[in-house]
Amino acid sequence: MTRRRLAVLSLVPILLATGCAGVGSKSSGGGDSSGKSGSTWSGTPSGKLNIMGFGGEDEVAQARISAFQKAYPDVSVTHNKGDFDAQQFLTALASGNPPDLVYIDRNLIGTYAAKGALQPLSDCVSGQQVDTGQYRPAAMRSVTYKDKPYGIPEFYIVSVDLVDAKTVKAAGLTVDDIQTKDWAALKATSAKLYEGSGSKIKRIGYDPKLPDSFPLWAAINGAEIVKADGSPNLNDPKAVEALDFALGLVKDQGGWGNFKAFRDSYDIFGEKNPLTVGSIAAFPMENWYVNVLRDSRKAGLQLGAAPILGRDGKPVSTLGGQAWAIPKGAKNPKAACAWAKTMTTTDTWMKAAEARMATVKKDGSFFTGLFTANKQADDQIREKYLTKAPDAGFEQAIQAFYATLDSAKALNPSPAGAEIDAAWKSGVARALGGQSAKAALDQAQKEAQAAYSKVSGG
Repeated sequence: MTRRRLAVLSLVPILLATGCAGVGSKSSGGGDSSGKSGSTWSGTPSGKLNIMGFGGEDEVAQARISAFQKAYPDVSVTHNKGDFDAQQFLTALASGNPPDLVYIDRNLIGTYAAKGALQPLSDCVSGQQVDTGQYRPAAMRSVTYKDKPYGIPEFYIVSVDLVDAKTVKAAGLTVDDIQTKDWAALKATSAKLYEGSGSKIKRIGYDPKLPDSFPLWAAINGAEIVKADGSPNLNDPKAVEALDFALGLVKDQGGWGNFKAFRDSYDIFGEKNPLTVGSIAAFPMENWYVNVLRDSRKAGLQLGAAPILGRDGKPVSTLGGQAWAIPKGAKNPKAACAWAKTMTTTDTWMKAAEARMATVKKDGSFFTGLFTANKQADDQIREKYLTKAPDAGFEQAIQAFYATLDSAKALNPSPAGAEIDAAWKSGVARALGGQSAKAALDQAQKEAQAAYSKVSGG
């Protein structure tokens, strides 16, 4: 996946150069190629709206789609059922027939903006009167390139340590022993919780979730793997130290081959998920996973949660999520902008929360929160709908996620964001395969810096 993504992104300059409908333009203006920004963005939209990368099948999405259709009945919306596909997107750009709107990971915004594939949304914001103050600053920063917004942020994904409290208690420990501040203590805790013999693993004590959580471990150790100017910082000594520690946790628990094989056997979405059946004692996990775990209470899950702390003792979390972005050459940018605004406004999120509550009541379950990039919406949803969970462990997890929202940070936006992402993933994979953390990240930095220099001239 990483190599494919890098290969696809490397095609961007070629595809854009051969494209039409203004796709190859790197104009810093906010309007269309005609310069008629007022007519492009303001007023009531109509016509067809073609969206890429948005399935929209659950009740939260359906409630928001209904809100848009009610507000703009003259817009005919078409959206595919699959996730964003970079190859499909770039091919559409090159053919001069791009979608009007894409639903895309926020960490890709800088890459596509720098290459002229996306339109800046300054005139969209003013023309449709989008209140950017309602969005969390960290989310807005991740969709901003050269001081211009290129996306409207949607969900807000943060992490805490989720814990199999039953296993932890049986080992004579408490949930508070699952912590990331004191690495020596975490190493000892993980060893006490681990169960295995030779190549046979019965239970992972603490899973550092490599390779995907490398940015989190770097942040825990006080390193930013992308600098404020967008340049890569993958071999920062603190990042190297963090990777070395996380690798050690894996080595202590059977080594990467055995560790990965055991982890790949998880039924992560089923009732026999690793926290429920005792295959893992603790790991960092995102807020959406609490919804997956609700039904596992019937199967005996005793959930616990602990905030992820930096070595300085302060809360830390990486930040993920997607955004709405408008490609260059979009035929109906006005409708696209209105959609992005409507789908993320406070009133619409309240309708989505109401729909989620209806599902919760129907299922006889309980509400676990709805984490969005809109702080106003989150606050109102929490006040109106969030009640104490009937399970103490789930209540602990929900509160831990909410407490993490304001401290979470996204990777700094970069014109080489996708290439930097591919480089560190390849580097961590090499380190898991036996290369030293320093050598692996030195090579990753070299690859990332070459990509950054190519697109930035620096």
